[in-house]
Amino acid sequence: MSSKEVSVKASKIKMPRAKFDWKEFKKQKVLMIWAAIFFIYGIIFYYIPLGGWLMAFQNYKPKDGILGSSFIGLTKFINLFSDTSFLLAIRNTFAMGIINLAFSFITAIGFAILLNEVRSKGGKKAVQTISYLPHFLSWIVVTGILNDLLSGTGIVNELLMAIGVIDQPLNFFAYPKYFWWIVGFSNVWKETGWNAIIYLAAITSIDPSLYEAAAIDGAGRWGKIVHIILPGIKPTIMILLLINIGNVLNAGFEIQYLLGNGLVLDVSQTIDIYVLKWGISQLDYSLGTAAGIFRSVVSIVLILIANGLSKRLGEERLF
Repeated sequence: MSSKEVSVKASKIKMPRAKFDWKEFKKQKVLMIWAAIFFIYGIIFYYIPLGGWLMAFQNYKPKDGILGSSFIGLTKFINLFSDTSFLLAIRNTFAMGIINLAFSFITAIGFAILLNEVRSKGGKKAVQTISYLPHFLSWIVVTGILNDLLSGTGIVNELLMAIGVIDQPLNFFAYPKYFWWIVGFSNVWKETGWNAIIYLAAITSIDPSLYEAAAIDGAGRWGKIVHIILPGIKPTIMILLLINIGNVLNAGFEIQYLLGNGLVLDVSQTIDIYVLKWGISQLDYSLGTAAGIFRSVVSIVLILIANGLSKRLGEERLF
């Protein structure tokens, strides 16, 4: 019998249908109830609001509502991409998003590896606790700290003058070239400890016998990091990288809004601030919705591209 005939016969074999098991359902009824609650929650708060995207294709008026507003097609999208300030907002959002992604990602992995090398359990717990506490601070508090650090009489200016880098205090918030890096540093300081938690969990799941084998082969700490820890947490790194690539356009709103001023307006305005300024403050909800749709579509495209590249390279992927 040829292989072709075998494959044809195999294709004709019907697999038995899985029957719904009520007994198993009753055993897991608590889990099923919770699953149903979260499913309904997702439908109500994540999918039903997508109906509001219709506003982007309408000349939306609150008094007329979505059903009563006139349809104008892609006019709002054309207006968006004809607006220089929106194009600047796209550039700024991408730039700060990439800086945040690169710095936060690398520092979180490095910090987790360094913390794993600490031998004292008490010291390790103390450092870990201190490092993720900034995550719980609001951006109002963080920007207040930044203003104190970078003010004319702040410690940064005093240190720079003490070592002879500058002759007089520098107003960091008056120079556009510093703004993106200030935002990047703030995110690193605030989120590194928190982001490192998942990498620490991945490191602890590595088989201890691998370290013993590496030690027998003469590997030191650096050798164990390169040949055991990094390959061991590689799947976690790839999955989180793919997820975070989709968040590049979520560069933030609070810190840019709070630290921004007229002198750095061209580099501080993000898509979120643009939506607040024109979509809400100016009551042009259609324009704000169009900007939000653009950001969502770009995020989905970035995830699809990154996932496709990861699949081609044989790495971990989301789907």
